[in-house]
Amino acid sequence: MVLKSPISKFLVYTILIVMSLFFLMPIYVMIITSLKPLDEVSLTQMWALPTSISFEAYGYAFERLAPNFMNTIYLVVPATILSAMLGSLNGYVLSKWKFKGSDWIFTAILFGMFIPYQSILIPLIQFLQGVGLYNTIPGLILVHVVYGIPITTLIFRNFYASIPGDLIEAARIDGAGFLSIYGKIIFPLSISGFVVVCIWQFTNIWNEFLFAVSITSTGSQPIMVALQNLSGSQIVQWNVQMAGALLAALPTLLVYIFVGKYFVRGLLAGSVKG
Repeated sequence: MVLKSPISKFLVYTILIVMSLFFLMPIYVMIITSLKPLDEVSLTQMWALPTSISFEAYGYAFERLAPNFMNTIYLVVPATILSAMLGSLNGYVLSKWKFKGSDWIFTAILFGMFIPYQSILIPLIQFLQGVGLYNTIPGLILVHVVYGIPITTLIFRNFYASIPGDLIEAARIDGAGFLSIYGKIIFPLSISGFVVVCIWQFTNIWNEFLFAVSITSTGSQPIMVALQNLSGSQIVQWNVQMAGALLAALPTLLVYIFVGKYFVRGLLAGSVKG
């Protein structure tokens, strides 16, 4: 739809600006609250700017969250890479190496996307205790890799469906095998697909709370669990809480700022050609 009338353009842009400001209101409150000293934090002064800017809340929050920040890095990086690689291999097999029952297997994998976390929490904890991975970062990595396989498989299968089958047949005629075709043809063409999957998995794993709080305890907890623990037991230091929330959200925000455009391009690359 092309807006030709100046009045129509004015109304549309006004509505968009108002909606954007409404959406950004919580961010505004978080930022100004995090910059206030504790004695200025109250419901009556929630919208007021700080009389003096203080970064003490950020210093305290960073000191408390730093060990858990590193725990999250140790969790997110390998879990994202492993789930992306496994999803890529699954998508390659299910799209280019069709075999009897492959569609049923794909349906069964997708079914895993719709299993609620809560329904498998108790058997999951019992399994991790049995294999000695309960309350460990490797245990959390395993959980997120397994739970990430359905969505990564779906994305890569749809992405690889756009690659011409004649290209694979030509490589087979030349004597290339399963891994050779993947390494020399499929993988180099998968960069935009990997960007989409890695951004998706990075964001989901970084922000996940239920598995983190259920499977880990003090010493191996990711940053989202530590953020909840910042609230304290008696007095909630809302300026510290808001500063911690902004620090915890910063990595995912930076990811979308710097590579968000590649996320959209990757999604379109896997859909428009198919």
